[in-house]
Amino acid sequence: MAITASAVKELREITGAGMMDCKKALTECSGDMEKAGEFLRKQGVADAAKKAGRIASEGLVHSYIHGAGRIGVLIEINCETDFVARTDKFQEFINNVALHIAAANPRWLSEEEADQAALEKERNFLIEQAKESGKPEQVIDKMVEGRIKKYLKENCLLDQPYVKDPDMTIGAYLKQMISDVGENMRIRRYVRFELGEGLEKKTHDLAAEVAEMGG
Repeated sequence: MAITASAVKELREITGAGMMDCKKALTECSGDMEKAGEFLRKQGVADAAKKAGRIASEGLVHSYIHGAGRIGVLIEINCETDFVARTDKFQEFINNVALHIAAANPRWLSEEEADQAALEKERNFLIEQAKESGKPEQVIDKMVEGRIKKYLKENCLLDQPYVKDPDMTIGAYLKQMISDVGENMRIRRYVRFELGEGLEKKTHDLAAEVAEMGG
């Protein structure tokens, strides 16, 4: 069934969840408002959205080192209180996200923080590639935009499938944590180092090794 904009807006006002999350919930629940609200609550989306406006200035800076110093990640994740930051659950979360970064090597935290020059370069490459197919320009435009969206999902941390549970993204994992701990949280920043990065060396798939080792 078709999901109306007014139904999406109503669910958003009730739950505080994002428009796309609300539309997905209504689609999954055949337009049933009550079931859609429950669907969002189970996913932690509604609770996470309600807490998103609260200030998160506590948290931890955490370091993760893999392979006897061959890959290192430094990451900051914020929460609302020092009490939550010191819990085992929070510390497990920040370590898991750091492990994921070591394995998946995301270029950016989110689509909003993606480097526009890099995106434009990728878009130009995809346009030239698509032109070789001989398809009409309007078809090429749709092809390129679709591939750019895929490129962003592959390279933005929050959109990447979590290496320990590929059925959910890091963004969904974060929302689940917000719901579980009852506080707003955010992944603020990170940096990833790989030994000899940028230098000529023998090929060694460190990311695959990290994912296989699971930390």
